[in-house]
Amino acid sequence: MASHRRPKQPNRTRVTVLTAAAAAAVALSANAANAAPTEKLGKSEVKAKVDKLYEQAEQATEKYNGAKEKQEKLQKEISTIQDNVARGQQDLNKLRDGLGSMATAQYRSGGLDPSVQLFLSSDPDDYLDKASTLDQLSAQQVEGLKKIQDKQRELAQERAEATEKLKDLASTRTELGKKKQEVQGKLAEAQKLLNSLTAKEKQELADQQARADRSSAQRVELGGNAKGSGFAGAAFSAAQSQIGKPYVYGSTGPSSFDCSGLTSWAYAQAGVSIPRTSESQANIGTRIYSTSDLQIGDLVFFFNDIHHVGLYAGGGQILHAPRTGTVVRYESMSTIGGPFMFGVRV
Repeated sequence: MASHRRPKQPNRTRVTVLTAAAAAAVALSANAANAAPTEKLGKSEVKAKVDKLYEQAEQATEKYNGAKEKQEKLQKEISTIQDNVARGQQDLNKLRDGLGSMATAQYRSGGLDPSVQLFLSSDPDDYLDKASTLDQLSAQQVEGLKKIQDKQRELAQERAEATEKLKDLASTRTELGKKKQEVQGKLAEAQKLLNSLTAKEKQELADQQARADRSSAQRVELGGNAKGSGFAGAAFSAAQSQIGKPYVYGSTGPSSFDCSGLTSWAYAQAGVSIPRTSESQANIGTRIYSTSDLQIGDLVFFFNDIHHVGLYAGGGQILHAPRTGTVVRYESMSTIGGPFMFGVRV
């Protein structure tokens, strides 16, 4: 006789899992079909992104330079304070030794009653002279104590100042490390983009950069005839001698430069000390807001945050260290990539 048993129902949990897996597979297939393939950036897009990264790297470079300059200044100040403390401690020790000698002498001479000492003295006149000296020693002790107290307060103040500067130095070193990492990160990111180009595209960009450098160096009307006067003229001439030197962040020459490294080095050759960073250089001398009033050798500043500086070369041109991947060269102020803010006559 045929069996009429009902077929076994599938497990409800198993059905749910299978249904969910099928739905996920459908969704993944749909997403895969709709997803756009990863697009390779073209040469012009890569160049635009790289230029932006180089600009950001230069911003970070000027912050790095500022932190480095502050670190060096703090180290000198701390060294001076520590030398002063060491000398002050020697002076304090001498004052203490002198006071101790006076106290010992007074104690020894004061062991007997003065009237008894006078009676026993073989030379009463000599004793009276010594007694007078003892009164003076007491006054000297008071003065000695005052000097010791003053010196102790002075040393305590200098030690406290050194402690604060050491704390400031520690935070400055931390900031310096962060800015260095930021610069290196931007440069590494730019290099990664450049590495994504084909060999032909890389060569085209290199040729474009070389043409820009040659065009700059071959401007005879600037390279040969541009002359300034006074300190500015001497600084400009010094900068001219560095045309073709590579841009390296944090560098102040003479083998390589960053933007403010070139300007500070050039003015140093003219016998004028100016601050290290573009931000600090912007706050010296007389500001000039009209390009028509600029003279050769004036400092010229670009971008809203003043992170780029060069030397005015006349005719709407500047002589500067542009950015990573370039060399010291002439360039039109209109092609810097950021607005001209003002000039400074040192």
